[in-house]
Amino acid sequence: MQPKDTKSLWASCQRYFRENIDAAEYERLFSHVMLETFKVASNTLVLQVPSSYISEEIENKYMDHLRTAIYNTFGKINLGWHIVVVKDPEKKLGTGVLVESAVETTAPADEELVLAPGTPSTNLPPIDSQLNTRQTFRSFIEGDSNKLARSVGLSISEHPKGTQFNPMFIFGPSGCGKTHLVNAMGNRCKELYQQKRVLYVSARVFQVQFTNATKMGKINDFIAFYQTIDMLIVDDVQEWMSAKATQEAFFHIFNHLYRNNRRIILVSDRTPVEMPGMEKRLLTRFSSGLMAEMEKPNLQLCVDILNRKIARDGLKVPQDVVQYIASTANGSVRDLEGIINSLLAYSVVYNSSIDMKLVEKVVKRAVKTDDTPLTVDDIVDRVCRQYELTPNVVKGRSRKHDVVVARQLSMYLAKKYTNMPVSRIGKLIGSRDHSTVLHSIEKVEAMLKNEPSFVKEVERIERALKIKE
Repeated sequence: MQPKDTKSLWASCQRYFRENIDAAEYERLFSHVMLETFKVASNTLVLQVPSSYISEEIENKYMDHLRTAIYNTFGKINLGWHIVVVKDPEKKLGTGVLVESAVETTAPADEELVLAPGTPSTNLPPIDSQLNTRQTFRSFIEGDSNKLARSVGLSISEHPKGTQFNPMFIFGPSGCGKTHLVNAMGNRCKELYQQKRVLYVSARVFQVQFTNATKMGKINDFIAFYQTIDMLIVDDVQEWMSAKATQEAFFHIFNHLYRNNRRIILVSDRTPVEMPGMEKRLLTRFSSGLMAEMEKPNLQLCVDILNRKIARDGLKVPQDVVQYIASTANGSVRDLEGIINSLLAYSVVYNSSIDMKLVEKVVKRAVKTDDTPLTVDDIVDRVCRQYELTPNVVKGRSRKHDVVVARQLSMYLAKKYTNMPVSRIGKLIGSRDHSTVLHSIEKVEAMLKNEPSFVKEVERIERALKIKE
């Protein structure tokens, strides 16, 4: 039996839904949500819904309304669902009796619901999450190349207290939308749980912060700060492959967050097994949750992304032009964004319509094609993949054998396949002088004469760069 006032409180919730939600949507979803019980001892409200479809629809579209109604009516409580399979279609719900088997789902019972701005649940000062607020799930276009990562990412961001899929390791090539997705996860979590301490940080920034903390004797404060985070998002973790001290610090942070059921989201352009410089104990942790691959978007997804961006910017672009852009952007979301931004600038500055002639001009400048000249960065990136290093390491001061070979080979290929003078090549590869570049070229030429295995390595790099002799 429900206390009389509990039923009246739920009636108030239903009034809120009718007043704030479209009438058709109310009838389709909220009219089927019934009060099962209000457990005073655990301060937990349990609701009935007739199918998992309804609970998922409410979670995906109207969770804010549900939380606000419950918060304003019942106060700050925990929320539980029951999915009830009804054998007799005429039998009504809301009787307090479960018909057939019931499965608890959605929000975990121990997860606090913060539905409106209020006092944080801890005494810690607020932090700047460093999230890009424009990158949300609403602006993230789903396709076959990102479906798994997006679905799991949305679930994690809406139920951050759960332990499943922790850590989440997202990997894929540059330009496939990884950074957008993790920012969307952080923004969604902050939207639903305003007291959560969510932080997005690039691996490079994390390393710089760690280095500065070490120099200032504040390493304990550095680690202690990161151990207060509820959802930690680290982008480009492959940057740590040669940073042993940074890995050690992150190891302790990871362990603390993991033991306390805090969310850890890691992003990389490669899988953990492709990070030979990373400590094994970190690699096993990276792989222990969910490995979610994101691929470059296919043609149809590129078209969908373009149409969304075109509508957002108020542009008028013929569909044949959209198809042309999508087919030439190499499956890179960044290239698509750059092309649309350039078209917007041209149309505004020159007050011109967007036609195929203008698009061909913009695409030629914005997108690298087989006919586009190689840059030094192109060469360094490809060499780094061959030797499983990062550009920062190759351009740095390390004297390790494989790093030196990669650096020398980058200079050799840059001299061979670009029109840049050796002084410019040296400046772009770690600010070396021209004599260093000339010495590197001599070393590589000697290795090509005497080491057949090295010749094959160079040929693989050249094929990857699509260099045609």
